[in-house]
Amino acid sequence: MDITAKQALDLWRGVMVEALKADFPDLTSRQFALLMHVYLTPAPHTVRGLAEELNMSKPAVTRALDRLTRYDYIRRKTDESDRRSVLVQRTIAGSVFLRTYGDMIESYASEKLQD
Repeated sequence: MDITAKQALDLWRGVMVEALKADFPDLTSRQFALLMHVYLTPAPHTVRGLAEELNMSKPAVTRALDRLTRYDYIRRKTDESDRRSVLVQRTIAGSVFLRTYGDMIESYASEKLQD
């Protein structure tokens, strides 16, 4: 199904409003993009790798991961095979959050696209 840019933006706006109403955590677009990248692309993920893949500085990745760690959406672990490297891992709480968010997007989009 093709939608216009205006329709796409309106869907995005509507989902964001629904997320506010549901009292979801207030993540920045950078934090949200990083979270989705970790969950929707094959592991393993490292801080260095995420910085390269997302064209972010390592300190910016670290700050975003700090916030996501506070919500228990990701966890960091030293890579046993390369102690200089930090692995970024998924958590159950992060999986539940993204699944709930995805379900909300699907529901909102199907409701609005029927109009």
